[in-house]
Amino acid sequence: MSSKTYYDPADLKKFGDISEWNEKLGTKFFDWYDEVFKDGALTAREKSLIALAVSHAIQCPYCIDAYTSDTLKKGCSEEEMMEAVHVAGAIRGGASLVHGVQMMNKAKKLSM
Repeated sequence: MSSKTYYDPADLKKFGDISEWNEKLGTKFFDWYDEVFKDGALTAREKSLIALAVSHAIQCPYCIDAYTSDTLKKGCSEEEMMEAVHVAGAIRGGASLVHGVQMMNKAKKLSM
């Protein structure tokens, strides 16, 4: 059985390389990114849990790897991490279901 995946976990370490082909924009992104994750109205720990949840909602395996490590490093428990993932799942599911109202409105209009 092959352990090769489409997403190579080693590529996460190359994230900084995105500046290589456009240093100006890469630098701006990383300056902003670093600033976003500093303590502010939310702690860096809280921001890491949010990032973990969002990572699951957008289904980014690199982000999931990075923020699983980061939340653990920041002292988050496995229970907190899984609860954050469930929040992401609930929002993602709810977002799909709420669009059912659009379908219902259209179907009612067409049935008139």
